[in-house]
Amino acid sequence: MARQPTFGRGDVEVQEQQLLYRGFYTMRRLRLRHRLFRGGWGQPLERELFVRPDAVGLLPYDAGRDAVGLVEQFRVGALEQGDSPWLLELVAGLIDSDEAPEQIARREAVEEAGLEVTALEPVYRYFSSPGGSDEYFHLYCARVELEQEGVFGLAEESEDIRLHILPAEAALALLEQGRIHNAHTVIALLWLQRERERLREQWR
Repeated sequence: MARQPTFGRGDVEVQEQQLLYRGFYTMRRLRLRHRLFRGGWGQPLERELFVRPDAVGLLPYDAGRDAVGLVEQFRVGALEQGDSPWLLELVAGLIDSDEAPEQIARREAVEEAGLEVTALEPVYRYFSSPGGSDEYFHLYCARVELEQEGVFGLAEESEDIRLHILPAEAALALLEQGRIHNAHTVIALLWLQRERERLREQWR
């Protein structure tokens, strides 16, 4: 049986907010306290919050070919971990306008992978890393035709993105081998593993 959270927004008291940095992203320091499971209120805490726009990600899937599209690009956050900071990922982008997440997803598919989306299926919505960031992620699977690999991205945003087309079995094998290092991509591929046969019947 699903359970509701014990507390809500009214059980947090934000006492002070301080802007630490504003650039491409924003960093704030909050002083707050919240109610405790054992009863009463906790002591004031100071926490830094990495403020990001909400984001979308989509897994391009060609049901006729039973293939997925994954993009490869440089990620500064992976610079000190693993063998390479170039990661295989979903098509993704920030929601930095009044457009709906679905509109952003369709536009990013064109910009990052040269793909026209003919159907979108919602997968999950979730906080990416709520221990320190407020980013909320909208995850989709996209019906596309995967015909040709290539290099895409907007020059004015310094994007250099390569589209790879992989048989679904090969992509799932990479997942099992621990070679997918992006959490959104792991989630999307696990979802595809569960829903793949249904999509092949529905989208072919």
